[in-house]
Amino acid sequence: MQLLCNLFGHRYEVSKSITYHVKEYKCCNCSKELTTNGNGNLVELTPKFKEINFILSRVHKKRQNKLRREGLQESYKMTS
Repeated sequence: MQLLCNLFGHRYEVSKSITYHVKEYKCCNCSKELTTNGNGNLVELTPKFKEINFILSRVHKKRQNKLRREGLQESYKMTS
């Protein structure tokens, strides 16, 4: 499969959405993994970047849940 990537290039698909702007990508042919760094460039997904993405994902989910709860509380106050 590496030969296909050498000839035609990698075929990346999003394997995981971390936030709206940060995603992890995986090649369909050779399973090479990439992610976006702080500048928005694609870089190889190293263990350090995996850890960063894991923590960033947790923070993002907590923040989204908090915003949803606050939004529900505001809409409840408006109807009361």
